[in-house]
Order: sequence, then C-alpha cells, then structure tokens
Amino acid sequence: MPIVPKHFFERPTLELAEKLLGKIFVRRISDTIRLKGRIVETEAYCGEFDEASHAWRGKTTRNSMMFNSPGMLYVYLAYGSHYMLNIVSEPENIPGAVLIRAMEPIDGLMFMKEQRGTALATSLLSGPGKLTQAFAIRGDCNGKDLFNNEFFLENAQDIPQNAMGSGSRVGITKSRQLQWRKYILNNPHVSKARGS
Repeated sequence: MPIVPKHFFERPTLELAEKLLGKIFVRRISDTIRLKGRIVETEAYCGEFDEASHAWRGKTTRNSMMFNSPGMLYVYLAYGSHYMLNIVSEPENIPGAVLIRAMEPIDGLMFMKEQRGTALATSLLSGPGKLTQAFAIRGDCNGKDLFNNEFFLENAQDIPQNAMGSGSRVGITKSRQLQWRKYILNNPHVSKARGS
C-alpha cells in the first residue's frame, strides 16, 4: 500500500480525525517484527479553541509538540499510567492533534498479545492505553514522525460518512457537548465508549 504523505496531515484537526479512520498505522520494531493496526476510532483536540485541549491556554513545554509540524507524534503519559498516542495536525505553529483511540489489529498479533498479556483480539487495541502498550509506544516516541522506517501510515480507502459515527470525547470535563470523537460504525474493535 502507498505511504500517506506529509501534506495529508496539514489540514483542520476535525477533518483529520475523520480522514484517519481506516488508515493503517505501522510500526517496525525490528527487521522481523512489524506491527499494523487499522485506525477505527479517533478524537480531535483543536488547540486554543478547545477547552479540553492541552493547548487551550497556549504553548507550554509539555504541549509544544502540538505546535510542531503535521504528522509528528505527540505522546504523553495520562494519569501516570497510560501513554496516549496523538498525531499532530494543522500547519506548523497552529496547535492541534488527533488522539488515536482504537485500532483493529492486522499484523504482529503475537507481539501485541505478549505486550498486552491477553489473547483476545478485540481487546488488544480497543482503547488508547491498550494500543500504546501493544505497540510498545512510550515517552521516547514523543516527537517522532510518520515519515521514516519505524513509524508510518499506509493509505486506505476513505470511510464514507454513512459508515462513521460521532460522539463525545472520553474522560474530559470541558467541551463535552462537542461530538469530536469519530469511529467506524459496527466495528468490534472500537472502544466501549462507542455508545456514548
């Protein structure tokens, strides 16, 4: 499959949250281990216009990656226990990022199962903390991009609007009225929050 180019990510965050659905996230662990997951659920965080965004109050040391080039990885530790994987959107210096909330495992399941400690396929990547654990994504991945031999996206057909659902973002206390969580309808790998 063709690799998704950099200009794909240089678009409004909410649009990117939809366009990422169905794309294949790839990580090469080694010459013999390659992990693949189809993105099935995302959340948009729209910078300084979004009270739930890390960038709402402006640029800080912690959120500076959200102001970086589109297609960069913004990885942070949530609640002291789970890493969150985000893909930076918008032109550089305009903060925005899309949280990858769930994926459907495609390749490298043995490695993923070992990382997660479970053999249940629908539980491997069905949440943001689960998928970072399965892909061995840690804080040292923050600032890497999707244009190298380790991390990249493979292109796939866009998901039509009638096959896409929307809902409130999970685990936030502000801007809960915004339907900025996007997911593929009837996909068993979407997180349990799909009905909210």
